[in-house]
Amino acid sequence: MAEAETAPQGAPRLAEAALPEISLVVPVFNEEATLEEVYRRVTATLEQLGKPYELIVVDDGSHDGTWAIVERLAAQDARVRAVRFKRNFGQHPAMHAGLVRARGDVVVTMDGDLQNVPEDLPRLVAAVEQGADVASGRREGRDDSWGRTLPSKMVNGMLRRFTSVDIADFGCAFNAYSRSALEPVLGVVGKQKFTKALVLSAGASVVEVDLSHQARADASRYSPFRLIRLALHVLAGFWPQPIQWAGVTIGAICGLLAIAVGAWGIVFWAVQGDFPGLLFLGGLVLGVLAVQGFILALVGEYLGRIQQDVEGRPLYVVAQELGERETPVP
Repeated sequence: MAEAETAPQGAPRLAEAALPEISLVVPVFNEEATLEEVYRRVTATLEQLGKPYELIVVDDGSHDGTWAIVERLAAQDARVRAVRFKRNFGQHPAMHAGLVRARGDVVVTMDGDLQNVPEDLPRLVAAVEQGADVASGRREGRDDSWGRTLPSKMVNGMLRRFTSVDIADFGCAFNAYSRSALEPVLGVVGKQKFTKALVLSAGASVVEVDLSHQARADASRYSPFRLIRLALHVLAGFWPQPIQWAGVTIGAICGLLAIAVGAWGIVFWAVQGDFPGLLFLGGLVLGVLAVQGFILALVGEYLGRIQQDVEGRPLYVVAQELGERETPVP
C-alpha cells in the first residue's frame, strides 16, 4: 500500500544501527543517463574522507529506467537508501523526503544531473565541520543560457532582500547543512521551494564555498513559465505582508501617474488648446491592468497554499522504499 507523507515533525533515527556521519541526499527525475556515474564518483569521493556515510536517492516519479538502476545500486551497496514516489511531485518535496530520512550529523544535498561536481563534496563537508551551520554552494563559471541565469539573478536578489542574508547563490542545490540547523525547519521543508533560504532565514550561520559547474547534457526543465511561478513562490514565501506592500506601491505609482498625466494634460491643453485625454487615459488603464494581473497571480499563489493546507494533501506519496526505515521521532 502506498505511504502518504506530509511533514514529519523530526528527523528519523535508527534504534540500534550505527549512524553515518555524512548523509548525501540526491533527488532524481529521469536521470538514467547520469545516475550510475553519480554513484561511482560520489562513493569514490566519500570513501576518501574515511567517514561512515549514506546515500539517499529519491526518485521523483521517473518514467525511464532510473528506478531499475537505483534498485541495482541498493542491492549491491547497503549504504544506498532509496525512495520512489508514485508520481512526479517536484524537486522540493523530493528533497524533503530525503532530508527527513537523513541520519548524518552533516547532510549534503545535490542534484543528480552532474551539473554539480561530486569531487567538491569534501569542501562542503569541511566547512560545516569547521563550525558553519550551512555551507552554501556558489557556482563558479556557471555554464547556463541567459534564459536561466537572468531569472536566477532576479530570484537571488529577491531572496537576499527578503531573508537579509547576503549570499550570491540561493539557487545552487549543492549545499551542506549541520543537523542542528535543519531540524527546526523540517516541518516546512518541501512546502517552501528554497530549503537553503528557509534554513538561513531561521538564523543559521553560513559560509559560501566556490564550486565547479557544468552544463546540462539535456535541455533545462525550467521553462520561462515555471521560473515566473518560482518568483511568485519567493514573494509569497519570504516577503512579509506582500499584499500590503503591493497595495502601497500601487497607490503611490497610480497617484504619481495621475498627478503627472493631469499636469501634462493641463500644460498641453494650455499651450496647444487640445487635450489628448483618450491617449493618456488608455495608457493609465493599461498600466493599472498590468499591476492588477500581477496582484491576481500573487493572490492565486496564496489561495493555492491555503487550499493545500485545508485539504490536508500530502507533499508526496511513497510507492516503494529501499533500505532501513524507522518511525520518526515526535
